Amino acid sequence: KFHDKLTMKGVFMTKRILPVILLAATLIFSSTIRAQEKSDELAIKNLIQTAYVDGLQNLGDLEKTRVGFHPDFVLLGLRDGQLTRLPIADWIASTEKRKASGQKPPLTTCKFLQVDITGDAAMVKLELHREGQRIFTDYLSLYKFPDGWKIVGKIYYRH
Repeated sequence: KFHDKLTMKGVFMTKRILPVILLAATLIFSSTIRAQEKSDELAIKNLIQTAYVDGLQNLGDLEKTRVGFHPDFVLLGLRDGQLTRLPIADWIASTEKRKASGQKPPLTTCKFLQVDITGDAAMVKLELHREGQRIFTDYLSLYKFPDGWKIVGKIYYRH
């Protein structure tokens, strides 16, 4: 009888404790994932601000642009019903010419609308504003490489 009581008590404790342990492990794991996603989201937003908005749009530090964009990046546009392509090297060259000419555009600001991250892939929807006017809605695609997040593609809508 003593052995039966111990066995019953063990079964009872296992049924109560095991779900609590599993719940705690699940909560710890999910909070770790959320913390990583938040860290990735901040890294992506900082990258877009420095490499894209400050670098290309506001004629800033193009070295940061080179670091933040993958060399195979392509901007895809739709002009007169035709798909256009602008590789990052051409975009940077155009920006360097504008900088050299002393042409300074009005300040461009960015409003992040959505950051969607799944593993090492991300999509960011944002608006660009100049002089209080929304000028573009951009959709940026990013991948996380061993050296960090890189912008690999862009499509946009001009307002």
